[in-house]
Amino acid sequence: MILSVKAIPNSKKAEIRQIAENNYIVKLDAQPEKGKANLRLIEALSEYFKIPKSSIKIVKGHKSRNKIIEIAVD
Repeated sequence: MILSVKAIPNSKKAEIRQIAENNYIVKLDAQPEKGKANLRLIEALSEYFKIPKSSIKIVKGHKSRNKIIEIAVD
């Protein structure tokens, strides 16, 4: 499954909102430095979809707010 995600770092709390079928806005309670926000994004998606973190991969947008995420579905 491929998702389009807009990440918003430095939010008060982590929150995921679906805006279309495979399009999400994710607020992150982490700063965008040294990959902290990307790690928090993977953790948040893992909790939201109830899947292991190892099944989630950032395909595109490591240094951008707009990201393409691949989720391996078994």
